[in-house]
Amino acid sequence: MTKIIMTADDSASVRQMVAFTLKQNGYDVVEAVDGRDALAKLGSQKVDMLITDLNMPNLDGLGLIRGVRSGSTNRMIPIIMLTTESQDTRKAEGKAAGATGWIIKPFKPEQLIAVVKKVIG
Repeated sequence: MTKIIMTADDSASVRQMVAFTLKQNGYDVVEAVDGRDALAKLGSQKVDMLITDLNMPNLDGLGLIRGVRSGSTNRMIPIIMLTTESQDTRKAEGKAAGATGWIIKPFKPEQLIAVVKKVIG
């Protein structure tokens, strides 16, 4: 069965690049424009993984992770932060919120796929 990955990013170009890369490698993709949109979609759809930006309007990546981890449907899914932020303090905040991993933008498509395959196969 095809794995479903949600990508949450306020940048349409980043969403497109992530979605294109994932689809080329056989994954189904659900796109969300920010954390609030992602939580709404996650409430009614089971996904295998979430890839989220940190800095987004309405609800940032940390708020999104906390929301997912406190819910029931997708509480245990792996969550990867895909962000320009590389400071150890920000990574620690992400880990404390429940992030599984961290990828720095700009990223190489093969780097993203390597992480996805390592985490969900």
